[in-house]
Amino acid sequence: MDPTPAETAEEYRRFARVQARGSSHAYERLAEAVAASGPVLDLLATLPAAKRQPNLLFGVGRLMGAPVMDPDAFTAWVVEHWHDVRPEVLARSTQTNEAARCATLLPVLAGIPGPLALLEVGASAGLCLYADRYRYEYRHRDDAVTAVGAGPGPGVTLPCRLDNDVPVPDRLPEVVWRAGLDLHPLDVTSGDDLAWLEALVWPEHEERRRRLHAAAEVLRSDPPLLVAGDLVEHLPALAARAPAGATLVVFHSAVLAYAAPEQRRRFAEVVRGLPGHWVANEAPSVLAGLVEPPAEPEPEPGRFLVARDGAPVAWSDPHGQSLFWLHQ
Repeated sequence: MDPTPAETAEEYRRFARVQARGSSHAYERLAEAVAASGPVLDLLATLPAAKRQPNLLFGVGRLMGAPVMDPDAFTAWVVEHWHDVRPEVLARSTQTNEAARCATLLPVLAGIPGPLALLEVGASAGLCLYADRYRYEYRHRDDAVTAVGAGPGPGVTLPCRLDNDVPVPDRLPEVVWRAGLDLHPLDVTSGDDLAWLEALVWPEHEERRRRLHAAAEVLRSDPPLLVAGDLVEHLPALAARAPAGATLVVFHSAVLAYAAPEQRRRFAEVVRGLPGHWVANEAPSVLAGLVEPPAEPEPEPGRFLVARDGAPVAWSDPHGQSLFWLHQ
């Protein structure tokens, strides 16, 4: 059953309270404004449930030049431009491709014997397939910084705050093959696709925008293998293309929230049946029933749970900004 306008309003209030607060004042205010706008909620009710999500509406608004810094003007704009907004929302999906998530995945990837064959489910444009090409700056609780990867200079540097003792690797993993699976893969050489990726970056996050363009340059010099397909139906065939002698690692970040519960369960069954390892980085509610429950509680609301082969290993910031290691 599709959510009622009241349930959609609560989804937007939850987004404002849990995800946007402390990260994007603009999106916190926008989400509260949408939740209080009967006309906008009525319009959203004409969409499939999966298309009513805040990030999708706000991303389309930013792509189309909506006044996202003025909540009242934004809700009025949505109503006025709905004829054009609706087809954009239906045609697009939330494909936030945050390279900084590699900083919270690196300690897990580095602990897997290589060489590695990386396969990302929900890869978008594939920016997270290049964990071995970025430079990392891990800031410890005493403000000491451990750098991993390429030296200073042009390239992509990913900062990450460590909230407790984390096994920071002393070297990058060796990656010999990388591939991505997505319903609608994006191409960083396409102006339209890159504009959509930029629209999905929250308004105040200038550093994320700069990082997006820097990571896109890495991909332009060495494009990934991206395959259009379903995460259940097409995963085994793509996994079979990984080279012999490499350790397959199937991973995903902020992807399963967009799959129905039954599809998540089927995906978990498929990935568990593949050789190699499974690394998940998702909201804990999304992974409930798919991985073991963590022994230590979420340190603050809105964290993702990182799991390896069904066992929880860390709490992570959704955009890769911080990491809390689970010592189980």
